[in-house]
Amino acid sequence: MSLKKSIVLIIIILLIDQISKVYIKTHFQLQQSFEVFSWFQIYFIENDGMAWGTKISDFVSFIDDRTAKVALTLFRVVAIFGIGYWLFDVTKKHKPKVLIIAIALIFAGALGNIIDSVFYGVLFNDSYGQVATFLSETGGYDSLLHGKVVDMLYFPLIEVDLPSWLPFYGGKRFNFFEPVFNVADVAISTGFIMLIVFNKKAFPKAEIEV
Repeated sequence: MSLKKSIVLIIIILLIDQISKVYIKTHFQLQQSFEVFSWFQIYFIENDGMAWGTKISDFVSFIDDRTAKVALTLFRVVAIFGIGYWLFDVTKKHKPKVLIIAIALIFAGALGNIIDSVFYGVLFNDSYGQVATFLSETGGYDSLLHGKVVDMLYFPLIEVDLPSWLPFYGGKRFNFFEPVFNVADVAISTGFIMLIVFNKKAFPKAEIEV
């Protein structure tokens, strides 16, 4: 698979990701939802940290949330350059197609979420109790590098009240699948799954000549 084809794939994923995020941001209030099916909802939330909303400051207590946010965003920017070089290298060396596709998916997903983190705080005003406006006259909801990632895909496949006799979680509401994510997250997860499932095809061992 050529570099040009992988770039086309990246552009397509980025367009789908960003169009969906901008649409949600400019048509939904925060935590507003729309039921598509009983097991699938469009549910607008914003993620200020890493996967599942985890923050660096949750692990390193002496770093405040804003400093941790900038550190995380800068780390993502550096990482995307590394992934980009990896993609360039494997296409140049004509590595297996499955490896190139997987890296392209991871790159596209990572870049999609970086765009949110870097620019969305400046491009949109906040979504609390209102639908956000693109390039509002009152300014954005935060500064550069402090944007929040827009998530909207929610699959509450199973929702049950756990029996009261169950230790620790008795009487609580159990929800599977609880995380809310976006198209970029899907691309990243798919890329990693491909690397795991098709590991032997992606990283074939060199034949040893006797």
